[in-house]
Amino acid sequence: MDLKPEDYYFNEEGLMVFTKIYHLKRGHCCKSGCKHCPWNYKKPEKKKP
Repeated sequence: MDLKPEDYYFNEEGLMVFTKIYHLKRGHCCKSGCKHCPWNYKKPEKKKP
């Protein structure tokens, strides 16, 4: 898939962040806890011992 300007942006740390538009085009959740996940997937928090 070719990336378009509406598919991503760079955050303050210079990291590429995919947008909701990109995720919807991709069509499935990767279960990585992405910032703009349209499926609202949240990574389970690690339990502290």
